[in-house]
Amino acid sequence: MKALRFHAAKDLRVEDIEDVAKPGPGQVAVKNRFAGICGTDLHEYVAGPIFVPSEPHPFTKAVLPQVLGHEFGGTVTAVGEGVTHVKVGDRISCQPLVMPRSGDYFADRGLFHLSEDLALVGLSWNGGGFSEAVVINDYNAVKIPDTMSDEEAALVEPTAVAVYAAERGEITAGDSVLVTGAGPIGMLSLLAAKAYGATKVFLSDVNETRLKMAKEILPEVITLNPMKDDVVARIREATEGGVGCDKVIEASGNEAALNTGLQAVRKQGTIVQVGLHTKDSKLHWHDVTFKDVDVRGAWAYPTYYWPKVIDLIATGAIPASKIVTKKIKLDDAVKEGFDALLDPAGNHLKILIDLEA
Repeated sequence: MKALRFHAAKDLRVEDIEDVAKPGPGQVAVKNRFAGICGTDLHEYVAGPIFVPSEPHPFTKAVLPQVLGHEFGGTVTAVGEGVTHVKVGDRISCQPLVMPRSGDYFADRGLFHLSEDLALVGLSWNGGGFSEAVVINDYNAVKIPDTMSDEEAALVEPTAVAVYAAERGEITAGDSVLVTGAGPIGMLSLLAAKAYGATKVFLSDVNETRLKMAKEILPEVITLNPMKDDVVARIREATEGGVGCDKVIEASGNEAALNTGLQAVRKQGTIVQVGLHTKDSKLHWHDVTFKDVDVRGAWAYPTYYWPKVIDLIATGAIPASKIVTKKIKLDDAVKEGFDALLDPAGNHLKILIDLEA
């Protein structure tokens, strides 16, 4: 079968590899349909291996070359012994986190995403979404309803990241929320904030193209460009009492954006850091103390979120498909996908690979 594999930085290859094996006990074989290119995939392409293991992964034993793709869905083609929650013909969304199911401090407490031995399908597993088929564990396959499209099945994973950020921030009815970073996670965080009851939402980014896209996705968003606007002043002017916004979701992994969020949030507000910082970043800790704010991380998502996020998308509460700007063939994935997303012009948000095209 055909697959896109990571060999080294700037070395992605569309190759013919062996077809998937018959699923073993507790496993599911899936014919992949759509798969999204994630920012994590882009980081691997530019500077990897990062999450892709150079040496065999301690839990999965996965090693280079690695089939990428952890945002995907497809149709079940075979199930292994003991699998009862999905059957052949079911359409599924892949929940890609792989980890010990017991005997691990965090796994024993249901916090599977915090396991020290965490791996991901499409980053540290023996397959991924950027191939025609894959074998995954039974707990990685979650059935989707008839009301959800195949494209939407590939958007559950990034939407789960945004939903977890909204919940870590305890966003609730009437909140004002600033999102910094207008990439796919930032855009989905806007939609998640609205779904959770935020009545005033701000988006800060230096890319005017993406700010315009945000207006098309969510017309009521107040867009701000820190190269042109005084972000903090604008937010204070627009919030009750001029005190600043209630919550901040920092989705860019940028030091300046994080500190802007700190200045823009009100006293006793909450900042959620969801964007991955690639280097050490300074935060004005005096202001953290003086303003009595909470600063929280949001790593991935609890695995039990999948049915909830599927419902949020399938019912239209979070219209995740609005962030899709392009669909491409697997053969064109490097030039039309990875390179297009790395273009500073920022003309695309989420690009989906159509495995049947």
